[in-house]
Amino acid sequence: MRSVGSAIRTAAVAAAGLVLLAGCGGGTSGGERGQGDGAGQGKRPGGQAHASATTHLRNVPGVGATLRARIPSGSRQVVAVYGKGADSADSTVVLYEKGAKGWDQKGSWQAHNGRHGWSVDHHEGDKRSPVGVFTLTDAGGVLADPGARLPYTHTAAFTPPAYWSKNTRHDFDYVVAVNYNRVKGASPLDPARPEGESKGGGIWLHMDHGSGTSGCVSISKSGMATLLRSLDPARHPVVVMGDRAHLAK
Repeated sequence: MRSVGSAIRTAAVAAAGLVLLAGCGGGTSGGERGQGDGAGQGKRPGGQAHASATTHLRNVPGVGATLRARIPSGSRQVVAVYGKGADSADSTVVLYEKGAKGWDQKGSWQAHNGRHGWSVDHHEGDKRSPVGVFTLTDAGGVLADPGARLPYTHTAAFTPPAYWSKNTRHDFDYVVAVNYNRVKGASPLDPARPEGESKGGGIWLHMDHGSGTSGCVSISKSGMATLLRSLDPARHPVVVMGDRAHLAK
């Protein structure tokens, strides 16, 4: 007879698998078996891009009044995801921090978003990333904590299913949960969907495999490590994400 602890661990792993399939992976929602989050092959983005000398800005560049108004007044860290186009999987991620004199750029990386682009009404299986402003409170991954300031869940349960493409095997070595239709303060693997399953979920910042995702945003391993070491709960970090046209409104 299995112990209660064993049963709980088994249930946790099963729940983790559901998150991977219904969230970033989307293997059971409109994708073909074996594609997982790595459908299509492409060149992986490199490491950190050359940061400009952009400092002491009044506002986060490229973000218009609509989304700017949704950034909490206490937020002093913004991860801005600039999508190339509404139907493009290519984007750029930039980390900004607010100091006494304004917003300063701290890093910039090539990235990918949903393989079908962006949506202002994201739903399960549309292969698009949701446009909006979302808080960042929880992290984790297959690899050991690299020095994250956010609570970090270290477990092999983040490992993608064996039938996903080989180039996705390390996608979830590092992840930061995007608080879209999820419970804040829980592991990124928590399957709860407060707004309902149809609204999708399991939207993360994670490591890149060289092509578009099923809704997440992906950057290089070095970029993820930098974000994990930089994002500070005391600074109330948020991600502002979308294609450039929607961001600018």
